[in-house]
Amino acid sequence: MRVIADLHLHSKYSRATSKNMDLDNLSHWGKIKGLNLLGTGDFTHPEWLKELKNKLIDIGEGIYEYNDMKFMLQTEVNNVFEHDSKRRQVHNIIYAKTLEVVDQINDIFSKYSNLKEDGRPSLQLSCIEMMDLLESIGLGKDIHVVPAHAWTPWFGIYGSKSGFNSIKECLGDKSKLIFAIETGLSSDPLMNGMVEETRNLSLMSNSDSHSYWPWRLGREANIFELDVLSFDAIFEKVKSKDLTTIEVDPSYGKYHFDGHRKCGFSVDPEKAIQMDNLCPVCGKPLTLGVLHRVYELGDIKDLQHNHHSQKYFKVLPLHEILSAYYKVSINSKKIWSIYDSLIKHFGNEYNVLLYEPYENLKKRVDDENLVELIRKNREGMIKVIPGYDGEYGKVILNNEYKPENKIKQATLFS
Repeated sequence: MRVIADLHLHSKYSRATSKNMDLDNLSHWGKIKGLNLLGTGDFTHPEWLKELKNKLIDIGEGIYEYNDMKFMLQTEVNNVFEHDSKRRQVHNIIYAKTLEVVDQINDIFSKYSNLKEDGRPSLQLSCIEMMDLLESIGLGKDIHVVPAHAWTPWFGIYGSKSGFNSIKECLGDKSKLIFAIETGLSSDPLMNGMVEETRNLSLMSNSDSHSYWPWRLGREANIFELDVLSFDAIFEKVKSKDLTTIEVDPSYGKYHFDGHRKCGFSVDPEKAIQMDNLCPVCGKPLTLGVLHRVYELGDIKDLQHNHHSQKYFKVLPLHEILSAYYKVSINSKKIWSIYDSLIKHFGNEYNVLLYEPYENLKKRVDDENLVELIRKNREGMIKVIPGYDGEYGKVILNNEYKPENKIKQATLFS
């Protein structure tokens, strides 16, 4: 049984999230994307948890169902604490096997945060303190913790702004309870393989989506081959690195390169170092991106060979490549018309992106250049101008990109 799972997302109760991010839209658009297992997001929020309890059907073994979509109980928390005289903020994903376990987690967390304020609560707890508390109610068995988007500057466990140089530095002896990290949009297994510690961990990939649109939901995901779908089976596969991840090109992520969004300046790590990591526009320190941080912590300094054992696909969402190809807005009627036609013929987006034989695509799609573009996407051959400091990367075709005068870029991109 092939299970394609997006196991980190948010509900309508999280800040900066679509107010239509509910179970109906998640299940509907998840199926169009080709997902068959979703994280619930935000189980710490009382109102969202009430909806989950009212609508989800418990089908056993830690799996729930709504509208023919399977769900796993999941939330994200922001741990806020001081370490070595420095303020730290680290985001962690928490998975729970049952609603009863969720109630126990929320009972603990309510003592350290107002859970009604945000679907992703800020806990006044260090990561070690949180792990201590969760151990008392089943951490390692009915509860699992995975550091979220591990490399992003402000909230990743390795982040340049408030992170650590290793999981051991952050978690001490509790680091043995961490068996996986989430790559985030701005890194992939190839980059993680540059760092010795991550080569010993499993890599998960999820969308961290704040909306249900198919260029957000499932833009990154995990593929499992299972005999039986269960909470325990999923995490046994994760622990043994027996999964394949779906990754976007890391350049597509919002924090791949160094830069300043307000100044319209981005730069690769090598040139940033030559500039003392200072912005030439305003003179202030640059926001150092994921690639820079990987170079800092890595014992391997090139990306020519994958030193991580996990398999992965590198593809961009279908809407993104259609938008770049037809040179119209990602949410335009033209793109939706073409997208809907492809879904009608091939069932779901992942079939188009990953699985449908090219001969079948050629029979149904009149435009041979579009089929060729789908092939290039499937083989990870589409170029992306790297994102930086909260700015998504930009898909380009046929080397057509020409920076506007107001954008000051010093990249190695050609």
